[in-house]
Amino acid sequence: MPKASKQKLAYQKAYNAQPEQKELGVDRRRTRRHAIADGKVAIGDGRDIAHKVAADSGGGMGKDNLKVEDASTNRAWRKSRGYRVPTSK
Repeated sequence: MPKASKQKLAYQKAYNAQPEQKELGVDRRRTRRHAIADGKVAIGDGRDIAHKVAADSGGGMGKDNLKVEDASTNRAWRKSRGYRVPTSK
């Protein structure tokens, strides 16, 4: 059974189908393939290619803005930095 509701899964499917999101996915996969070819990461090693400066904050996909990081560290940045979801009214 999925962790998300059917509505959320439908929303995610529509969001990921947007052309700009497809392009970002292609860039992420390309970057991962290059890192594997360079020997920085391996398939199934539990490490991610992380951004030093987030893409949303103006960071790019260039090699100078990327680093290899443990997957649990890369995906838990909100918890480690005290991130709170902004509330809007």
